Amino acid sequence: MAGAVYTVPEVCRMFRINRNLGYELARTGQLPVLRLGRRLVCPKAAIDRMLNEASNAPALVRNVE
Repeated sequence: MAGAVYTVPEVCRMFRINRNLGYELARTGQLPVLRLGRRLVCPKAAIDRMLNEASNAPALVRNVE
């Protein structure tokens, strides 16, 4: 089971967001986390699923006329 989780700072680097925003997303439930004592960790399966869904989503295209 080693390596089955990411730390919040690791997830922040993956999503290219700052650490404070990562913890705010975790606090509001927008980032899946588990609390292990005082430590917050993100299950790899959930984060990998989020990344996969984002990569499969249609890109936003803006018409410029």
